[in-house]
Amino acid sequence: MSAISLLLLVGILVLSSIGPEFTAAQAIGVCYGVNGGNLPSRQEVVDLYKTNGIGRMRIYYPDEDALKALRGSNIELILDVAKETLQSLTDANVATDWVNKYVTPYSQDVKFKYIAVGNEIHPGDNEAQYILPAMQNIQNAISSSNLQGQIKVSTAIDSSLIDKSYPPNDGIFSDNASPYIKPIISFLVNNGAPLLANVYPYFAYANNQQSISLAYALFTQQGDNDVGYQNLFDAMLDSIYAALEKVGASNLEIVVSESGWPSEGGDGATNENAATYYANLINHAKGGSGTPKRPGGPIETYLFAMFDENKKPGAETERHFGLFSPDKAAKYQVNFN
Repeated sequence: MSAISLLLLVGILVLSSIGPEFTAAQAIGVCYGVNGGNLPSRQEVVDLYKTNGIGRMRIYYPDEDALKALRGSNIELILDVAKETLQSLTDANVATDWVNKYVTPYSQDVKFKYIAVGNEIHPGDNEAQYILPAMQNIQNAISSSNLQGQIKVSTAIDSSLIDKSYPPNDGIFSDNASPYIKPIISFLVNNGAPLLANVYPYFAYANNQQSISLAYALFTQQGDNDVGYQNLFDAMLDSIYAALEKVGASNLEIVVSESGWPSEGGDGATNENAATYYANLINHAKGGSGTPKRPGGPIETYLFAMFDENKKPGAETERHFGLFSPDKAAKYQVNFN
C-alpha cells in the first residue's frame, strides 16, 4: 500500500470513529415539553430522540428524571430555569444551590449546552427585573464549578421585542424593550454566549395573511421577494440580527430556541402544512446557507415540540405542535439528521 493510500485510510478510520458524535453535534434539536397526558416515560423519550438521530433537546425546567435519562446519551441540552424560580435566583446563594443541585452532579455525563434564564419574558412582565441578576448569579455559579467553558447562560426572547421587522434590515428593538434587553445583550457579549430566540413564521402568517403568503412562510416560495428574502424564517431571524447590530452587538450569535407549526386549531394549521414546514426548516437550518445577513454555516435550531401537549393553556393551536403522538408514532415523515 502506498503512503498516500495509507494516509487516506487512516483519515477515513478517524472520521468514521468520530462520526456519531460529529453527527449529533450538527443535529437539529427538538423541545421536549411535558404538559400533556399519557406521554412516554423520560427514558422512552430519550430513546426516541436517539432512535431518530435527534442530537439536541430543550427542557423547560430542571426535570431530574429527564436529566437522569439523558446520562450518557450524548444529547446536547438547553436547560430552562422554571419561571416560578426566577425571583429566587436573584439571591446568589440560591443560584449556587440551583447549579449544585441540577447541573454539577450531572455535568460529567449530561451534555449541558445552554441554561435559559427566562423564556419569552417581556419588558412589562414582573419577572423582567429578575432576568439579568439571575443570569449573572447562574453564570457565577457555573464558573465556580469550572463549567464556564462547557455551558453558556442566556435567555430566550420572542419577536415581539422587535419593531420595524420588515424589511429585515430595519429591525430594531422597541423603545419599550431597549432598556430591558441592552444590559442582557452586554452580558451575553461579555460571556461569549448566544442570544436564544423563538422564531415562529406561523404566527406572523396567521396574524397577517393579507401581506404574508403561505408559501413564503412554508419555505415553498420560488424566487426572491422585493427585499431579497425567499422565506419568512430568514426575514424574521435577520430582523433580530439587525436589531443587535444597532445596539453594537453585530457579532452576537442567535440560536433559534423554538420554531414550529401547528397541525390544527387555526388558519393554515394542517398536518400537510406542518409536515412541509418542519421538513423544509430542517433542510434549511442544516443546509449551510445561513440567512442573507449571516450567510454560510448551519443555523442551530430547536423544533417545537416533541409531542402534542393536550394540557397546555391558551389557543387551540398550542396543543398541536407535536412531531410525535403520545404513543411515540411520528406524525410526519421528517428526517431529523
